[in-house]
Amino acid sequence: MKAKILGLFLLIMSVQSSFPQQNKASNSKITNEKLEQEIIQLSKQKWQWMADKDVDKLEPLFDNKSKFVHMSGTWKKEEELDIIKTGRIWYKNTKVHDVAVEIFGKTAIVWNRITLEAIVRGNEAVTEFTVTETYQKQGKNWKLLVLTFSSVRDTHKIEK
Repeated sequence: MKAKILGLFLLIMSVQSSFPQQNKASNSKITNEKLEQEIIQLSKQKWQWMADKDVDKLEPLFDNKSKFVHMSGTWKKEEELDIIKTGRIWYKNTKVHDVAVEIFGKTAIVWNRITLEAIVRGNEAVTEFTVTETYQKQGKNWKLLVLTFSSVRDTHKIEK
């Protein structure tokens, strides 16, 4: 009789303990999806701020050690902000065709396939890129660590 009661007790405990694990997995998925949407929205805002030459909004987004890789060179935060402010590169319009996000703890990587309409040193340019953005959660805010432009064909697809 004691063995049956003990077996029943163990069965009830094992069933109960599986529920929180299922909820944790479900909550984790919801949290990850929420983070992905948050970072996608932040990336979209960044493109708009770049088009608007709004360095006051970009400055706190860019980490102090951030790097920017373009077709013509690589530079740090201060130069990127100066390039945007002075219009040496004016990111007039960014059409995002595809986006994929991966979250790794406090790090998020965003891949955007875009068509960028820009003025570069006074010349109009329309270019297809895949842009890789790396963000890190620092306190309550996301900081952009790296932004890299890779020239691609318009048939390029981002695997999700």
